[in-house]
Amino acid sequence: SPPAGSSSGSGALSPFDRRLKRKQKNWAAVQAEPAKCDYLREEVGGAAAAGGPGRPRAAPSARTFPLALDLGSGRGYIARHLTKETVEKLIQVDIAENALKNAVQSEIPTVSVVADEECLPFKEDTFDLVVSSLSLHWVNDLPRAFREIHQVLKPDGVFIGAMFGGDTLYELRCSLQLAELEREGGFSPHVSPFTAVSDLGHLLSRAGFNTLTVDTDEIQVNYPGLFEVMEDLQGKYILCGNMNVLCMGESNCSWNRKPLLHRETMLAAAAIYQEMYGNSDGSVPATFQIYYMIGWKFHESQARPAQRGSATVSFGDLAKIDGLLSRGKK
Repeated sequence: SPPAGSSSGSGALSPFDRRLKRKQKNWAAVQAEPAKCDYLREEVGGAAAAGGPGRPRAAPSARTFPLALDLGSGRGYIARHLTKETVEKLIQVDIAENALKNAVQSEIPTVSVVADEECLPFKEDTFDLVVSSLSLHWVNDLPRAFREIHQVLKPDGVFIGAMFGGDTLYELRCSLQLAELEREGGFSPHVSPFTAVSDLGHLLSRAGFNTLTVDTDEIQVNYPGLFEVMEDLQGKYILCGNMNVLCMGESNCSWNRKPLLHRETMLAAAAIYQEMYGNSDGSVPATFQIYYMIGWKFHESQARPAQRGSATVSFGDLAKIDGLLSRGKK
C-alpha cells in the first residue's frame, strides 16, 4: 500500500484521512459508467494539458518532454489530451490502484505506479515534466508535496498543475451551514477546506519554482437540486435510503467531518439552496473554482532578471516618450 506519510494521524496538521480517500477513489473507479461523472475532470484535464484555460497546447515550451509524471492521474484525465509529439513516455501515479487499472488508453507509452502524492518514490532530477489535475487539494502537506515535485524535476523541467480553489462549492457550503445553524444550533464542515489563491504562488516559490504563472477559472454546473449535487460528489450523506451515490470521488475525507446529517437539516438546506441560488428554470448552480499553475525548476540557460542598477533608461525618461512620439507624427 502507498506510504501514509504525514496522513497517519488526525488534527490540524493532517486534516485529511488519506486511507479513507484511497477507499473512496478505489470505490469510485469501479462504478458502472464512471464516464457520466468525469465531465469536470475531463474539462480540467484538457485545460491542464494545454497549460491552463485558453492557452495553446504545450504552452510552456515547444519542445518534446522525454519523460513525464502525471501525479494523481486517476483514470488518465490528462494523458488522453497529450500526444507522442509532446510526451514520449508517461508515468501515472495515483493512491488508488483501481483508478490506474481502469485508466483510459493513451497513445503515449505509460507505466502505472501506486504511490501517495505526499511521498514520491522517485529519484531527484528524474522528470522533464510533472503534471497534476484535481488531486493536490486532498494532500495534507501541500508545501511538502510541492517540494517533492520540485525535487523529482530535472533542471529546466516544468510543473503544470490544476486544483480546486477556495470558492469551490460555496453555494453548497453556505446552504448546509445555514440549515445546521437553524435546525441544530451549530454546524460542522461538510465541504473540505481548499487553498486560497493568495497562498499558492508563495508556496510554489518557497518550494523552489521560478517563472511562476497562476490562473483562476470557474466552472458552473447546474443540477436539479441539492441532493443531486451531493450525489454527484459521492457524499457520505445517504439519508434517504435509496440515494445512489456517484463516481466523481470527491467525498469529504476530513478527519473532523460529520458522519451524518439529519433529514430535517437536509430538507432545510435544499430549500435554502433553491431560495438563495436557484435558477429561473428550477435548477441550482454549483461553482467549481480551479487554480492552474505553472512553475519551472531553475537552470542556467533560463532568462534571468537584469541586475539591480543596470538599467540605461530611468522611469522619469519614460514620461517623455508620448511627447517625442507626438512630435514625430507632426
